[in-house]
Amino acid sequence: IDLALLIVAANEGIMPQTREHLAILDLIGVKRGVVAITKKDLVDEEMLTLVRMEVEELIATTTIANSPIVPVSSITKEGIPELLSAIERQLDKTEPKKDTGRPRLPIDRIFTIAGSGTVVTGTLIDGSLDLGQEVEIAPSGLKSRIRGLQTHKSKEESAFPGSRVAANLVGINTTELERGNVITRPGWLKSTDLVTVNLKLISYLRRPLLHGAEVSFHTLAAETMAKVRLLEKEDINPGENAWAQFSLEKPLAIVKGDRYIIRSTMETLGGGGIIDAHAKRLKRFRPEIITNLQAREGGTAEEAIIALLETKQPLETGAIASQANMTREEATAAVDSLVSDGRLTPLGGGDHRLLMTSSGWQGLVNKAVAAIAEYHKRFPARAGMPAVELTTRLKLGNFVTLAVENLVKQGLIITESNQIHLPSHKVQISPVQQAKMDAFLKALSENPFSPPTDLIPEPDLLGILIEQGRVVKVGEGIIFSTKAYNEMLEKIIAQLKVKGKITLGETRDMFGTSRKYAQSVLEYLDHEKITKRIGDDRMLY
Repeated sequence: IDLALLIVAANEGIMPQTREHLAILDLIGVKRGVVAITKKDLVDEEMLTLVRMEVEELIATTTIANSPIVPVSSITKEGIPELLSAIERQLDKTEPKKDTGRPRLPIDRIFTIAGSGTVVTGTLIDGSLDLGQEVEIAPSGLKSRIRGLQTHKSKEESAFPGSRVAANLVGINTTELERGNVITRPGWLKSTDLVTVNLKLISYLRRPLLHGAEVSFHTLAAETMAKVRLLEKEDINPGENAWAQFSLEKPLAIVKGDRYIIRSTMETLGGGGIIDAHAKRLKRFRPEIITNLQAREGGTAEEAIIALLETKQPLETGAIASQANMTREEATAAVDSLVSDGRLTPLGGGDHRLLMTSSGWQGLVNKAVAAIAEYHKRFPARAGMPAVELTTRLKLGNFVTLAVENLVKQGLIITESNQIHLPSHKVQISPVQQAKMDAFLKALSENPFSPPTDLIPEPDLLGILIEQGRVVKVGEGIIFSTKAYNEMLEKIIAQLKVKGKITLGETRDMFGTSRKYAQSVLEYLDHEKITKRIGDDRMLY
């Protein structure tokens, strides 16, 4: 809203609805206004002066303080030219509309025009819409295309922020839309059912607002019921400010910086601004959380980004821009400055690099090193921790690869064969474990083609023997010495080259072993693509 025109009748003075309307203007942050005192022809100068003084006092503590006050009469036309001039002067002071490149058209009307189909109207904010543009309806996720655009009944190729817009949508029925839906470009605007806000209660209310109270929540053109969570106190008194969260009954498509109003069934209660449109449930009575919210609300771009990442990280620059409600250029410049100063740690490179606060990254490093060190202590005979286990322990999710790459780059860990270990780690084998390994190798040498299955050491020790190249595991519970396996491989390949094929029975007889061992060897050779099975025969792959 660029300008508010507040109307006060000279013969009635300030009414309850006048106070409510003014309070709403204050809560939603309207910065400019003009006050028209109407029906001046019905009162004398003394009464008009008294009403004017009351209005000046009323608006003095609001966002439209010091606005021009113009007495007028629609009967005599006195003051009308002065009112129009006052409106023009105030509109001349309007700042350019913010353009983040993420257009939003909150729908306030939906109807059908014969021959055209579904038309929606609203006030366009945060970006431009173009004829033919592919769009998405949030929060439903429906896709459409703009067939036609009008601004003030004039057909346009493009509509710009701040314009009243009518958009003709392709392939959408009016029954699929509702007031409060938002038309935007696809892929970025997500719905939310929990928001963090600053909340101011209207000063003239007669009772406080309690933690847990149910209210109706209004923002842009949308409305839903909500439950309030006060973060600093059990109740908020009239005229007070507080940090709060609202749990929304119906998901809404909103972003940081949007203004909102809350109402009871009878009256407007208060309102403020959205600080986090996709909030996590915050713990109450935590000073550090309040400090973080203050930085996100009123800090510099850099401070806002740091505060955002402290609550949800890592994020890409694009996600930072949309969640902090900045342009991509603003977010990129602030991120680059923070990376240069060492306050942010990038994971990966390019446009899709992920960003963490340096303290957040150091916390992750400490957890990773501690987890791997603890694993080495528990399993000293293992070469390292499986990468998937580190992912699970640290809850790294989709950014595990980038995090591990950064840990390797910083020389904090080493990765080998899907295992992770600290640079200082060396496999440690106890005398008892060494004795088990020696006994197993001796048994393999005594029965090379029918190896025992009851002396196989535990997985850690077996893994060491496999890594050392001393044994080959061909199947579950079937391990040959490397020497025996190579001999079998050589003889099988030799027969295949001479005869072109070999059977399971021929393999069994060739090595004087059982069917179980011969079958495991041939299946292993198939898996390694040395042989291939055709019917009952094996041939070279």
